[in-house]
Amino acid sequence: MLNWNDLRYFVALAQHGSTLAAGRALGADASTVQRRIAELERHTGQPLVKREPTGYQLTDFGRHMLPHAQAVAQAVQAFEWQLAVAARDVAGVVRVTCPEPLVTRIGASLLLDRFQARYPELRVEFVMSDQYLDLHKGEADIALRSGDTDDGALIGRKIGDSLWAVYGSGRYLAQHGRPRSVDELVSHALVGLDEGMAQHRAAQWLQQIAPGVVPVARNSSVLGLLHSVKAGVGLAPLPTALGDAEPELEKVLGPIPELTRIWRVLTTPELRKSPRVAAFFDFIVDEIDTLRPIITG
Repeated sequence: MLNWNDLRYFVALAQHGSTLAAGRALGADASTVQRRIAELERHTGQPLVKREPTGYQLTDFGRHMLPHAQAVAQAVQAFEWQLAVAARDVAGVVRVTCPEPLVTRIGASLLLDRFQARYPELRVEFVMSDQYLDLHKGEADIALRSGDTDDGALIGRKIGDSLWAVYGSGRYLAQHGRPRSVDELVSHALVGLDEGMAQHRAAQWLQQIAPGVVPVARNSSVLGLLHSVKAGVGLAPLPTALGDAEPELEKVLGPIPELTRIWRVLTTPELRKSPRVAAFFDFIVDEIDTLRPIITG
């Protein structure tokens, strides 16, 4: 499916003649411009631009398509203006549930700043939990959730993949060595989750690969797993977005296919029609390219 946003990069490159200047005009880097143009050309099946010593020039096909792309760009600008007008009528609070580590990473990416700039009268309230809250009971309005959901009544969009691997601290690995396979984990100290998290896929996977092994530490959250592994207590599966970001941790096995799940943004059909919920939901969908590296690492 054509990504209409790619047309912005095509129009900017035609106007400025270089990926650097086009990127500067759009607030992106040159590599992003090249990637989006390549994706647009893949969709059209024909080259739109060619690189010359003096810069980028349009092909005959590119010159033919440019007025149509400019018309779309103007229509998008008009749509965004109308969206800004409508945003003045969006106010209140939208409650978003997600795992605790994700909130920090979303804040650091300036996503929330951009959302607040678009909807200054709408406030985001995070309800942080590694367990699934019930949207139908009003425990939250929107869920940023990885893993399977047994609630077929929720609607949503995929925003990326949740990848997990087994990590250990450098100190632990220096003392106890590295497991060469999943089968060797039974001979290592393992960090697990407590009874309240027994249905979590990481807890179930550890039970499958090391049945009967008593964890050296139990935690009530994935963030607790991370801290235990950093302390050198033992090995544990962690999201790659967390484990790879810690310089004192080493990935020893993985990613683990059995732990791979889909990240989704979810809500109920009724809440999807609410202006305040729709504003945040659609914003997240628009920002998938920004969110994907945040959630996968």
